[in-house]
Amino acid sequence: MAELAKQKNMMGDILRKFGIVIALIILLIAFSIASENFFTPGNLITILIQTSINILLAIATTYIILTGGIDLSSGSVVAIAGVVFALLGKEDSMVPPAIAVIAGVLTGLAFGALNGVIVAKAKVAPFIVTLGTMTIARGIALLVADGRPVPGMAQGFKDFAGKSPLGLPNIVIVMIIVAVVFTFILTKTKFGRYVYAIGGNEEAARASGIATSNIKLAVYTMAGAIVGLAGVLQACRINVGQPNVGEGFEMNAISAVVIGGTSLSGGVGSMWGTLIGAFIIGVLNNGLDMLGVSSYWQKVVSGAIIIAAVMMDRTNKK
Repeated sequence: MAELAKQKNMMGDILRKFGIVIALIILLIAFSIASENFFTPGNLITILIQTSINILLAIATTYIILTGGIDLSSGSVVAIAGVVFALLGKEDSMVPPAIAVIAGVLTGLAFGALNGVIVAKAKVAPFIVTLGTMTIARGIALLVADGRPVPGMAQGFKDFAGKSPLGLPNIVIVMIIVAVVFTFILTKTKFGRYVYAIGGNEEAARASGIATSNIKLAVYTMAGAIVGLAGVLQACRINVGQPNVGEGFEMNAISAVVIGGTSLSGGVGSMWGTLIGAFIIGVLNNGLDMLGVSSYWQKVVSGAIIIAAVMMDRTNKK
């Protein structure tokens, strides 16, 4: 009996540590069997491109959720950042291309800082704050773009979205760089340890001398900058500044984070888990598309996966 219990515990540990990796492998095998066109170089590149924007948002969301917060505004911030970038990055614009990119990123940073100030300094619940800024950002995007897409982006931005040095699209390369940098910050720096400490027990972190409000403000601001970059890349990818883009992006990002094992109560999680969670969503959506499954059913499946991930999180806590 003792040996059987030990084996069960070992299996439980393996599933907790590698369950999402096993799930991703199973999905890849299943879709490869179901569709001969799934596991091809061209389709795998397509999955990387489709997943890159969600990964950027999920990286930002991971930091926020680790502090015990939430961000519902990221999809709308993608839209306003993309619109600002597209307006300044037109073919006939007098603004240097680098300034257009920086303006898009700073737009995201500004909304992140706004979220952070209200959450960290005014002590308003993150759910309420980001719900409000979600609506504000979307409204401003529609106002600035006059409710229409912003076309006419410079040829250089179109080329950036299309060129593929080293066999990978530039958007994917940018995503990989961001993932490496912010994984390093989270796992190898004092700032990353503070993020985990605040999510684990904010009062204890404050008592130990951590400036919790400043760290949370920095997290939301940094996350906003990442989302702003995602907005710029999304505009490059679709070749237009679209004020309606990004609807539901925040839920995909939260889903990736939760599926990846980050606890919604904060303090527990990893960036690698988030990346795998994002790829699970990307592979699932791509595979179901190739099989001709309705997008409505895809939403049902995604929702069921989120619920299952949250239930597993509660089980692990117990």
